[in-house]
Amino acid sequence: MALALRCFRHLASLLYRSPFAMIRGLPQAPAGCPALLRDGCRQCVHRMLLTRQLATKKAKGKGQSQARVNISAALVEDVINLEETNEDMQAVVEALKEDFSRTLSVRTSPGALDHIIVLTKDGKFPLNQLGQISQKSPQLIIVNMTNFPESTAAATKAIRESGMNLNPEVDGTIIRVPIPQVTREHRESLAKLAKQSTNKSKEALRKVRSKSINQVKKFKNKVSEDTIWLLEKQIQQMADDAAAEMDKLLAAKTKELLG
Repeated sequence: MALALRCFRHLASLLYRSPFAMIRGLPQAPAGCPALLRDGCRQCVHRMLLTRQLATKKAKGKGQSQARVNISAALVEDVINLEETNEDMQAVVEALKEDFSRTLSVRTSPGALDHIIVLTKDGKFPLNQLGQISQKSPQLIIVNMTNFPESTAAATKAIRESGMNLNPEVDGTIIRVPIPQVTREHRESLAKLAKQSTNKSKEALRKVRSKSINQVKKFKNKVSEDTIWLLEKQIQQMADDAAAEMDKLLAAKTKELLG
């Protein structure tokens, strides 16, 4: 990896070569690089040269998208783990997908109440860890709080404030949750919740992106400026891809809810 980073440090001088020099061939990799790495380095530099040129040209054209960057994760693993960054971003997307599936359904089911967070004096807990949730009829869900009767009031409040348009009724340690009729107003309320959830997920995505870019910037004195530029561009590209996937999920869920 030290050899790979040494190759990257020569990237700046390669990028400033004249077009004539590039036509005649790329300069040799630094002395000491094994043959396999030399070839990989020259190919990698060539791809990045083209990417940088295309991105610069396309950025000048109005309404045109920039060229994509695709840096080998193995070549920069001493700077940042790009695979881990991508996994963190995809985890945010998957969490949104699960949230849509679990809580934003036109028909309220017992499972939709499982992960409602209840704030108690001992901390925060999912509702299904405090009470037994069952469906008594198509129009009624029951939450039995016998095991934690002291949390009945907190559970009732959490259900009411879940944003699922639910109005629980308390009878001792039993919480009755009438299932609302599927009205146009209810559908629109769920669509708004889907939008709010998407915005929260995008905020979480921005935090992952910022953390990764800050990690890259720590190496600005150890690798070339162009390496930093390309890594930041790839991280932004990964974040844009994840955000676009979220937008598709939101569009599909909104269509499902509103018809």
